[in-house]
Amino acid sequence: MNTTLFRKSAPMLALLGLGLSACQPDLEKDFKPSSGTADFSNYIAVGNSLTAGYSDGGLYLDGQQQSYPALLAEQFATAGGGEFVQPLFGAGQENGSGYIRLVNIVNGAPVTANVTDKLALRAGSAPGKPLYTKYTDKINNLGVPGIRLSDIETPGYGSVQGNPFFERITPDAQAGQTYLARVAASNPTFFTNWLGNNDVLGYATAGGAANSLTPLADFTSKNSKLIDALTANGAKGVVVTIPDVTTIPFFTTVGPSFRTTLEGLKVPGLVIQTGSAPGGPTTANRKQITTADIKAVDGTGRQLFTLISSPFLGLLNTKTGRPWRYVYGQSGQPAAGFPLFLAAYGIDTTAAFGVSAGNPIPSLFVLDDVEQAAVKKATTDFNAAITAKAASKELAVFDANAFFSKVATNGLVVNGINNTAGFVSGNLFSLDGVHPTPRGYAVVANEIIKVINSAYQAKVPAVNPSDYRGVKFP
Repeated sequence: MNTTLFRKSAPMLALLGLGLSACQPDLEKDFKPSSGTADFSNYIAVGNSLTAGYSDGGLYLDGQQQSYPALLAEQFATAGGGEFVQPLFGAGQENGSGYIRLVNIVNGAPVTANVTDKLALRAGSAPGKPLYTKYTDKINNLGVPGIRLSDIETPGYGSVQGNPFFERITPDAQAGQTYLARVAASNPTFFTNWLGNNDVLGYATAGGAANSLTPLADFTSKNSKLIDALTANGAKGVVVTIPDVTTIPFFTTVGPSFRTTLEGLKVPGLVIQTGSAPGGPTTANRKQITTADIKAVDGTGRQLFTLISSPFLGLLNTKTGRPWRYVYGQSGQPAAGFPLFLAAYGIDTTAAFGVSAGNPIPSLFVLDDVEQAAVKKATTDFNAAITAKAASKELAVFDANAFFSKVATNGLVVNGINNTAGFVSGNLFSLDGVHPTPRGYAVVANEIIKVINSAYQAKVPAVNPSDYRGVKFP
């Protein structure tokens, strides 16, 4: 069942602070929404998890209903917009893929738990290979969590062996369909396109995993094909740039808190693995750093440690400060084949973990200075490709990179409330440290509305971000 939510419009909010008299203009009546030179009758949203409404580490009904495309569609409806259909999870399955929730705050640190009931799983699902309840009606929100721009021409991307979120919205008779073909068949009159984040993010969150940055030529070619498909029938739209992923809480939370812990225990430094290799036949990729290096390893203020909750963080005995021990594998038992792996790469799990060359902190948990430079260059190059193609088609651009960089530095004041890029308390980012909260999505919607109104002489009313929640506290 769909629920229609009514929220204050920007014109109505403007009236709240005025003492109106008979001689004053009626601002609400004076503001007449219009589409300008745009046509919102068939709005199609193209993108990844950010477009789908992913939040708190999962895709679930509450996030879907408050995705930025859903918020845009509500505002477009005032200016001639048509029906906007999303592949919503149904009653009894509203928790979708599952997600994480905040259950407590202990000594200033958030405690979370996995939500595992009311999931949208169907027969045949297996651990690590979910099959979500099918939704094969015509939809307007084509956001697919996990998709990269490099994936859009992959045949069978939505098959059981592929992306389960695309498989969910792909009819069985079209199992071999590519994402690009799906977009081309959508025939939009207006669109938003926010693809490309994962072409950088996957590399960064894996500590610079080898060969996981999309080559620029591939990115440029597929971005061009995607925009050509969207504009084939003359549709106008907005393309969105890729934010610098190293400014989001996933990358900025662990470093400062971990450094404080080390300083309290008087730990002078660490040994980390650099580069993308998991180990190495020699110690060449093992680097001694000081505790101070954790804050700004490349001098730009970026954090060295990439993960919000890394396994090694729980291994330090904060009461005694005793040396760490680290056993590769799960539940304290080495994984099959690991003894040979450890021997080949010269890793000694009997040595003190993280403070000795024999047992360094794995590269998986570290985004070193070289990797951070690679992230920055890829982001810059990809955004240049995005904006150049948009310019060739005279499309509007929302520069999310510039916007979120300002938010990370200065915060964002909305209706007297300061919102920041801080983890949990900042209001804008959810518990996974990557995806926005409903308030964050409302902020994104407003920024897109601004560029639509400017580029297409439209009058689309803004949403009120204060009507939407940040992180939900217990």
